[in-house]
Amino acid sequence: MATEGADSRFAATADDGPESENQSSSPRKSPSPPPPDHEEKTIHVKFLLSNAEAGSVIGKGGSTINDFQTQSGARIQLSRNFEFFPGTSDRIVMVLGTIDVVLKGVDLILTKLLDEFYVEEGGGDPRFKVRLVVPNGSCGGIIGKGGSIIKSLIEDSRASIKISPLDSSFPGLYDRLVTVNGTLGEQMRAIELILLKLAEDPHYVQSVNAPFPYAVSVAYNGMNYASNGVGGKFQNTRAHNKPEEKSDSVTIGIADEHIGLVVGRGGRNISEISQLSGARIKISERGDFMSGTSDRKVTITGSQRAIRAAEAMISRKVSPVSER
Repeated sequence: MATEGADSRFAATADDGPESENQSSSPRKSPSPPPPDHEEKTIHVKFLLSNAEAGSVIGKGGSTINDFQTQSGARIQLSRNFEFFPGTSDRIVMVLGTIDVVLKGVDLILTKLLDEFYVEEGGGDPRFKVRLVVPNGSCGGIIGKGGSIIKSLIEDSRASIKISPLDSSFPGLYDRLVTVNGTLGEQMRAIELILLKLAEDPHYVQSVNAPFPYAVSVAYNGMNYASNGVGGKFQNTRAHNKPEEKSDSVTIGIADEHIGLVVGRGGRNISEISQLSGARIKISERGDFMSGTSDRKVTITGSQRAIRAAEAMISRKVSPVSER
């Protein structure tokens, strides 16, 4: 989904494959009953939403998302405000339950978004995109040898299905985006077929334990711009394992008048720096300066490599101003 807009702070409790652009419309299909061996298996699906779409799904005071959970029986979670999928400004929604329950939850979400953000063109059923988040190691089960599986999924659903390459520019990112384009009926059939394949993959089933593992923690004036496991519902399970690299902390000074360049509008710059570098960045509150200066404290925490990368990016943000 791709519509920008207002956000919500509510956190719910509860292309290397073949490409096909089949533009013909098909009647909306009801989800087929899953095979008996999948009926009781717990599965999940994750996909991206803009802040505006996330706010629509959550509803006032969480009313809409609670209603969707009641109607479907699924557990629905959203990443918090400013917890974005790397390289995007989109949040993640995860729907958890048995396959039939998950499909009901996804159908409720997509139907609402379709009604609210998309209009019919030419009198036909509107076509739009849904971007699923799938671990890199699980994509082979969707593609198949020589693309045989993804071709059959496209033929069956009549939706376009494209799998993005793994983005190596974000360290620690092991997920890829599976874009499903079509009418709502075509998308629901494609998602059902994809989930049936993913349910056979133990690696995918286990990935539910880290629904948002690439979140970074960024704080500014006491406000978390992208908290991960800090009082939120999404926990980073890697934090409980042996750390890959020793974590260090460095504090640098940035002129008070230049802090805005580091933070960016709505915290976008500082969030991007943290995502790209892998470091956690905290800026002191106004009036809290480095000793003997009027420079604000910028504390960078992470591996030495992450710290160096973050320092370099911060320097690039402020150096053009400093050199004037």
